[in-house]
Amino acid sequence: MTTTGQPSRPADGARRRVAVVGGHSHSVMSALDLGLDVVLVHVPGMYEEMLHDYCEKIVHADLSDAQSLLDVLRPLHEERPFERVLTTSEAGAVPTAVVVEELGLPGNSVAAVRALYDKALTREALRRAGVGPVRHRVVDGADSLQAFRADVGGRIVVKPVDGTASADVHIIDTEEQAAAAWRALDAAGYRRAIAEEFLDGPVISVESFSSEGRHLPVALMTSVLDEHLVEMEHSIPGAYGAEWRQELHAQTVALLDEVGLLEGPTHTEFILTAEGPRMLESHSRMGGGGTPSLLRRAHGMDFSRMFLSVPLGIEELPKEAPEATRAGHIRFFAPQPGVITGFDGIEELTASGVEIRRAPVGAALPGVPGLVELSGAETGVMLQMNVGDTVPAIRAGWDRAMGYVITTGANSADAARRCADVDAALRFRTSPQGDTPPVTA
Repeated sequence: MTTTGQPSRPADGARRRVAVVGGHSHSVMSALDLGLDVVLVHVPGMYEEMLHDYCEKIVHADLSDAQSLLDVLRPLHEERPFERVLTTSEAGAVPTAVVVEELGLPGNSVAAVRALYDKALTREALRRAGVGPVRHRVVDGADSLQAFRADVGGRIVVKPVDGTASADVHIIDTEEQAAAAWRALDAAGYRRAIAEEFLDGPVISVESFSSEGRHLPVALMTSVLDEHLVEMEHSIPGAYGAEWRQELHAQTVALLDEVGLLEGPTHTEFILTAEGPRMLESHSRMGGGGTPSLLRRAHGMDFSRMFLSVPLGIEELPKEAPEATRAGHIRFFAPQPGVITGFDGIEELTASGVEIRRAPVGAALPGVPGLVELSGAETGVMLQMNVGDTVPAIRAGWDRAMGYVITTGANSADAARRCADVDAALRFRTSPQGDTPPVTA
């Protein structure tokens, strides 16, 4: 279903106004250049202070609750109408679509957004579109999970139907593992999940942008996952899979057409199996983990700017995507868990031309901070922790809170090598919690 509202254009000379739900600095940094006033809706403590420089105002709400969003946005809309309410937030995707429909604004329908947010609905849409069959089943307990494993006759994966950041994903080979996985899901508050056959192969995603129902696949991105299926590296263009580009693009467009998505960035994930690409899931948002910055470095396309400019008709979606002229790579740091007692290699890296940014002492910067500040750096490092902070074990995407290195290279292999070299040179010194070794900066 398409929303039928029309944008409320401001009077001549007045600035245009939008609301943005969630996100980080890169998603609103073009607002001033585009002549837009942005009201940002966010959670206290979960956004960078620099966002105040780009926004008319920042208001607080529960991003996952449509009524909470309406409570803060409706009065502001009545006072001075928004032309669009947009989001880059996974948790805020469906609630934002509800707000769009409630306020009678143009944008993606609730049904379209929910079909990508709910992995069971995504599988049904793929079935209707005739895209890459994957055996799956919605399960509601250990018995139904075990029954699916027996039907598949091999390894399976179970995950929340609305999960994010690779959290609460379990790989299952045995009946005992199935029982343990359901106990963990139940303890985390899930009453239903989606079980799927295990897809063996590397991970690749399609980064795409849509406008008025036209979908433009732009880039293939490959990812390196750790043993907990957390994405620890991204590369654009992808380090593999170019021979499948046409099929990957076709499957992406088929899904977006089937669910009726109209506009905005999308991030669609695949496994390259021996039988060809099989879609994992898709999202009505930009890819995470610094993806917009990698797109700009490789293809010269600024999805963060387009996120604001294209839906408002300030800029048009290109007819064709530009080919990559260079490559972008990001690698997240994964030091030994424990309390940070110091760092090695910072001075040497700085002397070699690597730009290093550091979080203020005591600041817990959310997401992937520093992308705006490092946008002009050939190779940049963001250190999100300081001496005395505690490095967690990485079990989900939000545990990647130690920092990263991002670079531009001649090609994907060159960019990956540059990041690996920086990661090898920059060392976190940690000690187990409870120990009190000497601390150095």
